[in-house]
Amino acid sequence: MEPVGSRNARARRERCIAGVCGGGAPPRRRRRVAFQDTKPLPQPRQPGDNRRMIKTRLIPVLLLIFSLTLFGERTKLRPGTNMYSPQQDVEIGREVAKDAERQLVLINDSRANAYISALGQKLVSKAPNENKFPFYFKIVDDQSINAFALPGGPIYIHRGVIEAADNEAQLAGVVGHEIGHVILRHGTNQATKAGYAQGILGIVGAVLGGTAGDITQIAGGFAANSILLKYSREAETQSDLLGTQILYDLGYEPKAVAQFFEKLAKEHKGSKVEAFFSSHPIPENRAAKVNEEIRKLGAVPPSPRTDSAEFQEVKRFMLALPEPSKPKPGASNAPDRRSPPQPSTRTVEFRANGIQLRHPDNWKADVQGTHVTIAPEGGVVGQGALAYGMIIDVFRPQGARNLDQATTQLLDDLKKGNPSMQVARSRVQTRVDGRPALLTQLLNDSPVGGQETDLVVTLQRSNTELLYFVLVAPSKEINQYQRAFSAVMDSVRLR
Repeated sequence: MEPVGSRNARARRERCIAGVCGGGAPPRRRRRVAFQDTKPLPQPRQPGDNRRMIKTRLIPVLLLIFSLTLFGERTKLRPGTNMYSPQQDVEIGREVAKDAERQLVLINDSRANAYISALGQKLVSKAPNENKFPFYFKIVDDQSINAFALPGGPIYIHRGVIEAADNEAQLAGVVGHEIGHVILRHGTNQATKAGYAQGILGIVGAVLGGTAGDITQIAGGFAANSILLKYSREAETQSDLLGTQILYDLGYEPKAVAQFFEKLAKEHKGSKVEAFFSSHPIPENRAAKVNEEIRKLGAVPPSPRTDSAEFQEVKRFMLALPEPSKPKPGASNAPDRRSPPQPSTRTVEFRANGIQLRHPDNWKADVQGTHVTIAPEGGVVGQGALAYGMIIDVFRPQGARNLDQATTQLLDDLKKGNPSMQVARSRVQTRVDGRPALLTQLLNDSPVGGQETDLVVTLQRSNTELLYFVLVAPSKEINQYQRAFSAVMDSVRLR
């Protein structure tokens, strides 16, 4: 028999071998584990491992932040001061477009029209069109290199632009630029600034400009010198940048925006581009500003989109067309006559019937009792009908208790001799020489053809007499006379 001491010593040795020395519960029996279930034991971390793990985890986060920063750096463009609502932009554009299409000859080819419409709508899809302007695109049968946008969405591209562009990216740059003018509401912004600068007649723009008809009269309808189509260099830069953003987001070569305009300035001299640069003044450092915007947007894709087979097909079609047709006959009802010279900025004094004012020195005054006509040479036509200039006279209302009632009687009396006369806006409060007055806008047939705008200013001289001024010009030329009319009315002094 083994001695007790020996048995105890042997038990202690077995426990130590099992990893449990010094007493306590006997060791548990080990469980066999299949080889495939085993996991490698964790290795001790080495110095610097924590830093490597942090860097690895930060890389995707930093990339995300960096990409968001780049996107967020794109120039934020906002429309300027505007007294018109976005819906009024749409109404104005619709009315001016009607006038434009009475004067322009449009390309009537389904393939070309489908192409320009598809390209335009694709560009609009990346534009910040928060006002949801209903864009549409048409091609004008004109080889001059020009394009224009009307408020609210109508965009017209001359065939000369397509013929001059090297590739689709350049054409997309022009269209994107025009989309920028609409989105940023540059047309009605220009009309707003013109209205604010016009003194008493600024009220016509600021207060009477509530409908499309009003603004088309102020802006001169569709004409090369329309306020709606005259942009500042700042507006041109803004449209360049927005066009660049649109092209970038669609994967086009974003430099095409500036490339085409610079190409025009260098390669095309003379009348083909005069119309474009007269309404689209060249901004300073155009290419540099576009390149800076591209840098903000991020890296350009290695193979940006530049051209398409569809563009080249449409370009070949345009180049094969015959010479553009002449303007539509009957686009204007006016007889073949020259307009009077523009109002001079130099003025002369007029005094009669207790009225003192200053008018352009190339206008002449004719006084017949209380009736005064002040007009440029050629402003009175036919049997004494006033087409350009102003009338001053006195009206004696019957039983009128206030200025409003007296004005109503005057307008009713004027309508008797002018059955086509329509009141566009009335009862706009203003002042003449510090006295309360009312401004009314009328539309009437012009003695030189087409429509004229008559601005009637009324004020009470006494309880029995209403003094009134009628300022007259063809509606398509009213913007050329606004400043002169405003200066005359601001100079009025009553004795």
